[in-house]
This record gives sequence, structure tokens and C-alpha cells, in this order.
Amino acid sequence: MEIHRADERFRTASEWLDSRHSFSFGPHYDPANVGFGFLLAHNDETVAPGTGFGTHPHQDLEIVTWVLRGALAHRDSEGNSGEVHPGLAQRMTAGSGIRHSEWNDGTDPVHYVQMWVRPDRFDLPPSYEQAELDLSTGELVPVASGLAKHASSTAIHINQPAAGMSVARLSPGGTVELPGAPYLHLFVATGTATLDDAALGTADAVRLTDAGGRVTAGPDGAEVLVWEMY
Repeated sequence: MEIHRADERFRTASEWLDSRHSFSFGPHYDPANVGFGFLLAHNDETVAPGTGFGTHPHQDLEIVTWVLRGALAHRDSEGNSGEVHPGLAQRMTAGSGIRHSEWNDGTDPVHYVQMWVRPDRFDLPPSYEQAELDLSTGELVPVASGLAKHASSTAIHINQPAAGMSVARLSPGGTVELPGAPYLHLFVATGTATLDDAALGTADAVRLTDAGGRVTAGPDGAEVLVWEMY
């Protein structure tokens, strides 16, 4: 088990953006921290109102966006556009090449987590998918997955059959069992929690290899994002 605390992550800060990166990203480079399993980026972003990322390119990535607060507008070169808000999952397959923008058209900051996953094939046709889902059960809900066991239950599909992300929105004291996997990445998106006996705060992350565990939410509840990779 490796715990990565929120304030230990790489940080990009400007007048309009506050972003923390779990892995090497942009100008932040650590040869010992370039990814985990199939995860290449895990960015925790806050974007000021009326600002955002202008049109820029991507290639050969599965990009999953999960909004925690506010709304994020999306537009890409394939003609797709939409708004991502809490409870709605979005996947963009960059494939052979796509250009897109992400913008905060609202009056309040938007806070979201964006994750990049290595696909199982390169030069795929670019595509886009988003779907609403229900997190009221307090259980781990498959959100963005290519795992066979999630084929009929995941909200959106990714082109990586060895990886899947689930989310649990836990009430105070609520618990979930994490699946044992060769690579497991846990991120506390909101609230506080414990993983077995380890105390975790908001934006803390844990990397586990060949292990699972039990997550218990703190007194204010928690929302946790879990990637299992094989």
C-alpha cells in the first residue's frame, strides 16, 4: 500500500486553474511516477468561472471525466458537445486524433477529476459517450469500465478490457469492500475515510498491488473513486 497525500501531489496553479496531478504531467516530471497500471493521468481540477481549456489535441487515450461540483462544457472536433455535471460520467476516446475544449460557462468554480487510461488498441475512431447514473445505493457503482464483469452494468464503456472505474457515495460510517486486483487505485474525492486502519483525507490517493480492503466513510461521508486494473 502506498498513500499519496493531497498536498504531496504535483500542483499547477494560475489565476483561473488549480490542478493537482497524481502522476507526471506537463512540466511536472518524475521518472518514478509516470502512471499506475493503465492510469496515465489522474488530475483533480478546479476551473474558475468564464475560463477553461481552449481547443487542444489528444491521441490514443481513453479520457474519463467525473464532475464533483459545478458544470463543465465540452465540445470536440467530431461535432459532439454537452455539459458534464455531478452524477454524469463522460468518456472521450481520442483514438486516431481529436481536438476538444473544456470550459466553465457558469458563475461558480467547477471541480472535477479527469483520468487518462491507455487503450488496448491505437488509432481507434474518435468517439464520445456520457450517461447519468444513480449513486444512492451506497455501493460501488461501475462508472467507466471495459471489464467483462461490468459489461452489463457500467454507465459508460472504455476501450481497455483490463481496467474499470467504480464510484461509491458513502453516508457517514458507510463501508464498501474493494475488489482485490493486481493494481487498485483509490481516490477520496470528497470527505474523509479509512482504508482498513489508514486514515485518508479529501484528495488523498492510495495505490495497492495484489490487494483489496475495506473503506469506511468518516463523520461527513465520502465519495471514493476506485480503479481496478488487471
